[in-house]
Amino acid sequence: MELITQAEKEAIEARLQALIDNRGVISTRIAEARALGDLKENGDYHAAREQQGIEEAEIRRLQDRLRQCSIVDSNQKADFVFIGATVRIRESGSDEVELFRIVGEPTGTAPADIVEVTATSPMGEALVKARAGEVVTVRTPRGPKKFEVVEIL
Repeated sequence: MELITQAEKEAIEARLQALIDNRGVISTRIAEARALGDLKENGDYHAAREQQGIEEAEIRRLQDRLRQCSIVDSNQKADFVFIGATVRIRESGSDEVELFRIVGEPTGTAPADIVEVTATSPMGEALVKARAGEVVTVRTPRGPKKFEVVEIL
């Protein structure tokens, strides 16, 4: 089961609805391309059919994802980091504080000052269940880095 925030669920539902709404457009493209004649050498027809297949696969994937997900309340206050939480952290040896939000899947809609990380990423894995004041170790390609959890918002 995948844990996602309400905002992530709404983004998935919006994407799913956009794909479903686009079915008619693709069907029209296929019909128009078919009307041009010879399907063996009809690039428009093959491109439209390929696009249809891609979008139908994405519709099924999103529908499955919505069936199997569970919504977490990102407005709850907790003593530890959880999916949906925004965390203020500081790298060891640095004075710079950064904001990270733990998500099931990046939404791309976060404010510029917040970095979205998935719970399955190295940073997300290190932060989930951490408490304020705790120092976590994140595995990076250049070796482990330590971060202090300054505050859970």
